[in-house]
Amino acid sequence: MLVSLSVQNYALIKRLQIDFTKGYSVITGETGAGKSILLGALGLVLGNRADLTNLKDKDKKCVIEAEFQIGSYKIEQVFEDLELDYEPLTIIRRELLPNGKSRAFVNDTPVNLKALQELKEYLLDIHSQQNTRSLSDKNYQFYVVDALAGNLDILKTYQSEHKKYKKAVKELAVLKTNQEEAQQQYEYNLHLFKELQNAKLKEVDEIETLEADIEKLSHAEDIKTYLFESLQVSTEEQIGAQTLLNQLQVALSKIAPFDEDYTLMHERAKSLKIELDDLVFELEKHAENVEANPDELENLNDRLSLLFDLQKKHFVTSLEELIKVRENLAEKVGQVEDAADLLVAAENKVKEQKALTLKIAQEISNNRKKVVANLKSELETVLAKLSMENAQFLVDIQPVKDFTEFGIDDVSFLLSSNKGSDFGLLKKVASGGELSRIMLGIKMILSKFVSLPTILFDEIDTGVSGDVATKIADVMNTMGQNMQVITITHLPQVASKAQTHYKVFKKVEGEETVSYLTALDTNERIEEIAEMLGGKEKSKSAIEHATQLLSI
Repeated sequence: MLVSLSVQNYALIKRLQIDFTKGYSVITGETGAGKSILLGALGLVLGNRADLTNLKDKDKKCVIEAEFQIGSYKIEQVFEDLELDYEPLTIIRRELLPNGKSRAFVNDTPVNLKALQELKEYLLDIHSQQNTRSLSDKNYQFYVVDALAGNLDILKTYQSEHKKYKKAVKELAVLKTNQEEAQQQYEYNLHLFKELQNAKLKEVDEIETLEADIEKLSHAEDIKTYLFESLQVSTEEQIGAQTLLNQLQVALSKIAPFDEDYTLMHERAKSLKIELDDLVFELEKHAENVEANPDELENLNDRLSLLFDLQKKHFVTSLEELIKVRENLAEKVGQVEDAADLLVAAENKVKEQKALTLKIAQEISNNRKKVVANLKSELETVLAKLSMENAQFLVDIQPVKDFTEFGIDDVSFLLSSNKGSDFGLLKKVASGGELSRIMLGIKMILSKFVSLPTILFDEIDTGVSGDVATKIADVMNTMGQNMQVITITHLPQVASKAQTHYKVFKKVEGEETVSYLTALDTNERIEEIAEMLGGKEKSKSAIEHATQLLSI
C-alpha cells in the first residue's frame, strides 16, 4: 500500500507531506485545486517522463518520494529480476534538476525509468474512465479469468513450455532447410572434405616446420662444408683450438698456486676447454647427420605447395583456419549422412514438447471453464447494485487451432445491457458509464482472489449521481476491506463512505498560488461534504445532510 507521499517544488506544490491509510480513502477539492497535480506527482515518481515546466521554482530541483508497504505482495522475485534491493517498506524517489536531468532511486539504488515503469505495475493502479478500454483488451480479459481460476502461476509454466515448443518447431524447420541445401551440395562437399582429410592436416605450425626443413636441406652441402671446417679448426693436432686450450690450461695450472687471480684464470680456462669439447661433440654429430637428399627436399616442397594450394582454394591464410574448414565440411557431410536419425530426433522432440504444452494448456482451459459461471454470477450481482439490474454478462470461451501465449482458448467478454437485447462485445455495446461500473465490479471481484496493488480511481464516478453514486461508494468500500483504495471524486455520496478523507485546496500566498493536501477530521469532513452538496454557502440543510451521509 501507499504509505506516504512527499512532494517538493512540483507545479503548484511548494512542499507537501501526507500519510495514507489502509482501506478506502477519498480525495476531494474544487476543480483546479491540484488533484491532477497530485496524480502527476505520483506518475512522475513511478516512471512517467519528466517535464521542466513542472518545476515551481525553476532554479531548484523537484523531489518526489513515495513509500510503499509491500510485505504482503510477494514480489521479491520482481526486485531480484530488476537487480534491486528488496525492502518490505520500499522508498522510491525521483528528482528533476533545473538543468533538465532526471534521477530515480529505489531504496537508494539508482534506477532507470524502464525499471520504475515495470515496478509500477505491482505498486499502483491509477484508473480513470479512459482506462476502461482495457476491458476490451484480450490480455486483460485473460488476466481476469485466470486470476479467478488460479491459473496465474501455471500460466507462467505453460508460457515457458510454449516457448520451448516454438523453439523445437523452429529447430526442426531449420534442420529440414539445412538438410535440403546440404543434400544439393553433398557430392561437392564430400569431395572437398575427402581432399582435406587425405591431406592429413596436423599441427597448426606444420608450415613453419616445413619451411625450416626445406631451408636446411636446400643448403645441405654448404652446411656440411662449414661444419667440417669448424671441426678442423677445433681439433687439428698442432694448432687446433683444443690443442691450444690444453696448453693454456697446463701453463695456468703451474702458476695457480701462487695467486688467487691465477687460480681463477685457470678455472676459466678449464671451463673454456669443457665448453669447446661439448661444441666439438655437437659439430661431429651434426656433420654426420647432414646429407643432401633431393628426394626428401622434393617431398617437402610438394607438401608445402599442397598446403598453400588448399589455403588458397578455401580462401584462408592459416593452417588453423583450414582445419576449421575441414571440421565444418565434416559436419555438413554428416548432416546428410545422418539426416534420417537427426530428423527423427527433432520430430520426436517436437511431438514430446507439444504433448507437454497441450497437457498444461488443457488444465488451464478446464480451470477457466469452471469459474466463468461464478464470474458471471458475481459480476451481475455487483452490476445490479450499480443500477444495471437488467445487464447480463457472458464470458465466451472458444477453442483455437494453434497454441497462443494464453493457451488453447480465445476469451471474449460479452454484454447484454437491456432485457431482450443481444449479447455483443463490450467495446461495441457498453457506454462509458457502463464500462466504468463493469470495471469497478471486476476490480472488486479480483480483490478477493489476488493481491492487487493500491488502486487510485480518478473520478470514475463522473456522469453518475444519487443512488448509483452511493452504490459505487459501497463497492469501493467493500474493495477497501481487501486492499488500499483511493478515490478522487466530486460526489458527496462517494466521499462520505470513506474511512479517510483528504482535501486538495489552493491558496494565494503573496504573488503565487500554492496547492495543499490535508487529511480532514470529522468536523472538517462535514464542512467539506456540505460544500459538495450545496456550494460555498453551506446551508443548514446541507450540514444536516452531510451529517446524515456520514452517519454521525
